[in-house]
Amino acid sequence: MSLKEKIISRVGTDLAAIETALETNLTPYFSLVEKTARHILFAGGKRFRPLLMVFCARLCGSDNQNLYRFSTIFEYLHAATLLHDDLVDDAKFRRNTPVAHRVFGNETAVLTGDFLLARALTIAADTGLLNVISVISNITEQMSQGEIEQLHNKGRVDLTEQEYMNVIRRKTAVLIEGACQVGAMIAGATNEQTDQLKQYGYHLGMAFQMADDLLDYTAETDTLGKTVGADLKEGKLTLPVITALKNARTEDREWMLQLLQNKTFTTDDFNKFKKLLTIHGGISDATQKAQHYVETAKESLAVFSTSPEKELLEDIADYALVRRV
Repeated sequence: MSLKEKIISRVGTDLAAIETALETNLTPYFSLVEKTARHILFAGGKRFRPLLMVFCARLCGSDNQNLYRFSTIFEYLHAATLLHDDLVDDAKFRRNTPVAHRVFGNETAVLTGDFLLARALTIAADTGLLNVISVISNITEQMSQGEIEQLHNKGRVDLTEQEYMNVIRRKTAVLIEGACQVGAMIAGATNEQTDQLKQYGYHLGMAFQMADDLLDYTAETDTLGKTVGADLKEGKLTLPVITALKNARTEDREWMLQLLQNKTFTTDDFNKFKKLLTIHGGISDATQKAQHYVETAKESLAVFSTSPEKELLEDIADYALVRRV
């Protein structure tokens, strides 16, 4: 049994309950909003963030009957950012499906993203926990700033590793970190447990995004669910590229810089670019750094006794790096 199959066998019932909660709690008042929201919500997402919230809460002893409902906060937030991101990036596909703004129009996609954000905040308020509301509000601020920073960095060939890390922390890690932290808060966990799960989520989120960025250079279009090379065409420098540019000899570096400034490169050009990323250590360096974040995430769980929930969270951390889609 593969790691993915092992995880799925453990969470099947929970995934079904989360799907039901996403349907039940969407409650838009206009059919077009519902169609647009469903287009992004039910197009094959893995429910990674809601699952993390549920299992972090259970790890801390929670039997709250509203866990599935509260977990939808993180899928609605995630879906809202995807709607907006795809429009900003002028993307064509998401999960092998035409993106929402190409189906329903730019205005509808933006406003549906706003609706999903508001829906998440409403459900956060229903927890009755001020600290949860504070965490969710901070997440929305951080994610917005991360997207703006990434937009500002588009096309920059001098982007540093630290600047890249700052962006992915805000763009991705804060939401995963928040899902784990809120799970602990809802469970009434101790400060130490809450902090360790927050650290677990942060390091997992960093590894998850670094692995996702690697897929742009290691996966095929039909498995990736979006156009391979999209980051490059959008002018986004990710860690493999930043490292390879730093390590490359002058001739290779100049060729890579020329390609980065040419949005109409050919398949052969892209394949050569990928080869140079490997030759100059971009792929191996990013993989090693992502692995370090995975190991640190798992170390954050040391405060908890062995349990099925802890084992699952450890498996999810490992899967963040080995996944192919």
